[in-house]
Amino acid sequence: MNRLSHSLVVFCMLFGIGFWVKLLFSPERAAAQETMREKREFQDLDYPFPTKTMELSGGVKLAYTDEGASTARETIIFIHGLGSYLPAWKRNVEALRSEYRCIAIDLPGYGKSSKGEYPISMSFYADVVAEFIGKLGLQNAILCGHSMGGQISMTVALRHPQKVKKLILCAPAGFEAFSEGEKQWFREVVTAQGVRLTPPAQIRTNLMGNFYTMPPDAEFMITDRVLMRGMKQFDWYCWTIVKSVQAMVNEPVVERLQQIQQPTLILYGENDNLIPNPFLHGGKTESVAKVGASKIPTNKLVMVPRCGHFVQFDQSETVNEEIRGFLR
Repeated sequence: MNRLSHSLVVFCMLFGIGFWVKLLFSPERAAAQETMREKREFQDLDYPFPTKTMELSGGVKLAYTDEGASTARETIIFIHGLGSYLPAWKRNVEALRSEYRCIAIDLPGYGKSSKGEYPISMSFYADVVAEFIGKLGLQNAILCGHSMGGQISMTVALRHPQKVKKLILCAPAGFEAFSEGEKQWFREVVTAQGVRLTPPAQIRTNLMGNFYTMPPDAEFMITDRVLMRGMKQFDWYCWTIVKSVQAMVNEPVVERLQQIQQPTLILYGENDNLIPNPFLHGGKTESVAKVGASKIPTNKLVMVPRCGHFVQFDQSETVNEEIRGFLR
């Protein structure tokens, strides 16, 4: 049996007939078809805040939002996770911008930032963030990263320690250790074609799995992800996701956590379905969280009850209050 045939068999075993029923009668599919003609570019996505663009090295045009007073005593830079974008921080920026300067970015290849054949790696993204901090005229900043954005934030702290004052890690990738065989599994199982062909019903299932209870005001994440399937640079978005997954396993930080010198706030949902990886390891999120946190010299670990992987949206009030306390 060739690889394609094997993948189809596994696909059918996993999702069964219920998947096809959802696909054929998906409300996301119908809604997306109605608006697809109007939104053909990533730039057409509706964001909760005005966006700006900064030109960086290597042809990168970084989209970002800048909320709150530029004279605020602290600046927080929010970095999204795999496949996501800056609106994922909507609840946090709205709540924190009265006290802090809140800057959320779209990583290259995502959202409204430029797309193309960038040398995607954790170091590449870390250098982009460091250059961005410099061009903002900041001596340093507080980095707040979710999932992959957490691993990127730690990489910035390791590569450019003078640029990072504190770290806030929301369900960070990078605490879980993988064998060489497991890393190869990631490289083989995530493909651009697989991302490209993910149907609306499965997009909904995937995103809902990030939450303990998905709130109604997170529905935009599903709508936007479905709309992206018809956008002109969608192939580059798919390629970037694959390269980002490879980047996380190719450049782990788990063995370097003890080198992080910045004070670090770590937040995980007690009901995170993604960490530890359910296919390779399983078990409790808390065990991964505690092992990783113990390696960072100055840390505070918070396990958030009734909360999934999207901790900063799932339980935003708790997360925002923890951030305030950490930065006082």
